[in-house]
Amino acid sequence: MAIERSDDAPTLDVGEPALLVDEPCETAEGPLWHDDERALYWLDIPTGRLLRYDPASKSNEVAYQHDAPIGGYTIQSDGSLLLFCGAGAILHWRDGSVTTVIDGIDREKGSRFNDVIADPAGRVYCGTMPTADGLSRLYRLDHDGSLTLLFDDIGLSNGMGFTADRATMFHTDTGFRTIYRLDYDEASGEVSNRAPLVRTPKDGGAPDGMCVDRSDTIWSARWGGSGVFRYTAQGELTGFVPLPVRKITSVTLGGEDYRTAFVTTAGGNERGEENGTLAGSLFSIDLGVQGKPAFRSRINA
Repeated sequence: MAIERSDDAPTLDVGEPALLVDEPCETAEGPLWHDDERALYWLDIPTGRLLRYDPASKSNEVAYQHDAPIGGYTIQSDGSLLLFCGAGAILHWRDGSVTTVIDGIDREKGSRFNDVIADPAGRVYCGTMPTADGLSRLYRLDHDGSLTLLFDDIGLSNGMGFTADRATMFHTDTGFRTIYRLDYDEASGEVSNRAPLVRTPKDGGAPDGMCVDRSDTIWSARWGGSGVFRYTAQGELTGFVPLPVRKITSVTLGGEDYRTAFVTTAGGNERGEENGTLAGSLFSIDLGVQGKPAFRSRINA
């Protein structure tokens, strides 16, 4: 059963967030640490920009400009990227050149991918935005490039993560303000026994992107909630990290020993008192925890 509770939680004493890139992104998303390059990739979804931030030089660049939105991506085993785009298209980006893996999905013509994750075996779980029927879907992309529809009753598919024992997967549904837990089978890629773990109040924003640290603590970015919320793997709310932006979209752990949290935000096209004057920017925070390398996809692209 979901844990129904208020958002009253202690503010964590982790210091002030550091502004890394002052960029008015419309919807920055998908931060992911690329250990081979010692750099952070991130997105501005609607503009189709794949961005790359280098902490050593403190520089940020547009690594790739697509002609349509990019909703998510994974790092392949060889360090290249899979890009999950509009209308269900999936591209393979390597050394600046792009090839098509899947040119689209009929039922997603009016939608796009939104937040994806590689699993321990190299498959990819990829969610979509709502379509005309008001619901979004979650697919599994297998090694051979085939897609399997897992769920078609999601309000808005969003952030995912796995526990350290690789037995549990978390999945965020922003539309229904819920984080689910699912039994996960690494050998087959099957997920089962989906059950609500966290359900946020109607007046507190909605859970968006997330990450899971080495101790299985969930860090959930809150769209409309002005911060990142900390939950145990059992769904207990234990802390809050405020940020100076209202729409917080995602969080990941990376950098040296995976001890730096990188946080993306949205609303840069409407900067001001409501969304924050730094809306759309990239931040970092020392949460005092350690993350782990993202699993890499192994799709035959």
